[in-house]
Amino acid sequence: MVFELEGTDGAARAGWVVTARGRFATPCFMPVGSRGAVRLLSAEDLDGLGAEVVLANTYHLMLRPGAKVVASLGGLHGFTGWPGHFLTDSGGYQVMSLPCSVDDEGVKFRSAYDGSWQRLSPEGAVEAQEALGSDIAMVLDVCLSLPAPRQAVVEAGERTLAWAERSLAARNRPDQLLFGIVQGGTEVDLREEYARRLGAMGFDGYGIGGLSVGEAPAETLAALSAALGPLPAGRPRYLMGVGDPFTLVRAIGLGVDMFDCVLPTRLGRHGTALTSGGKLAVKASRFATDGGPVDPACTCLVCRRYSRGYLRHLFNVGEPSAGRLLSLHNLAWLIRLVRRAREAVLAGSLDELAAEVAETWASPASYGARHGARPEPLGWCKLMSGSQAKGPS
Repeated sequence: MVFELEGTDGAARAGWVVTARGRFATPCFMPVGSRGAVRLLSAEDLDGLGAEVVLANTYHLMLRPGAKVVASLGGLHGFTGWPGHFLTDSGGYQVMSLPCSVDDEGVKFRSAYDGSWQRLSPEGAVEAQEALGSDIAMVLDVCLSLPAPRQAVVEAGERTLAWAERSLAARNRPDQLLFGIVQGGTEVDLREEYARRLGAMGFDGYGIGGLSVGEAPAETLAALSAALGPLPAGRPRYLMGVGDPFTLVRAIGLGVDMFDCVLPTRLGRHGTALTSGGKLAVKASRFATDGGPVDPACTCLVCRRYSRGYLRHLFNVGEPSAGRLLSLHNLAWLIRLVRRAREAVLAGSLDELAAEVAETWASPASYGARHGARPEPLGWCKLMSGSQAKGPS
């Protein structure tokens, strides 16, 4: 048993993903700790946030300090001191964002650290993740920027399926779940076909990749819906790299269980808060004497203790704690939103939550309608993280 269903609301699901380590509740949002740490935060912070799963990146960790070094220090859990669940991305997205060459055997790329040539194969990605000791590993896939010609989408999708079969054959750790990845761009028929073929391979779970990389939001949701239909109902479904509130809640309504994104921490480090009224630019001069919390509707530690005026001051004087505090708030806010979605699924009221979120987050024009935030385009997660290969979240 990999997925235990607790309740549904239409296609939306609330349940539990079961691993050798234990289990975690879904829907869930996973903070991104590319190099084994969420930027500016500690393991104790993750405990305080109630995070159940953290995403670590194979690309970064296989290069620095090396998968064998991490293994020698007790795997990711011993290495980081965090006992919760880890999911490791294969590093395919990071590799594809660099100058590289792809063939049937894998991908050749230059390290963003020292410029050395590196080779990553489907088997090598599995081997590295088994050494890292994550609870959930992802297969190596081919992720294209969109829009892309249909023939390129077909080639990437077929190669991803071939690599998926090789990844299954290469696995050696029965205590580590292995997820396949559905590609297919915005081609609805290809998404459906590749999901059907991948689902027949018998993975422990399924990622939907290659979305939120330049296509329109409506295309994202159409492609996602097509990919979800053929996937086995008894396995978790993970929408990779998407974390804007509107799309996240809509995706839960379609049946997605897991999410990750660099958005909350990246925005936080640069002075932007996620709030019930939209994005809030904390560094704005109008908040210089504002004694109110970042979000009056939020009960996180930051909102209970610190004012907008104080946080603005910290950013303006270059105090590192500014980005840390706003990152904590943003993660707490987004994790709470996903928990509210879980509660809504169990109560049969997800449509009401979706309507509430859409009022503020459905379009750039409506961002910041409340609490003094200015309209400002949010952007899609992977567009914001185009330099992710060169720097962590």
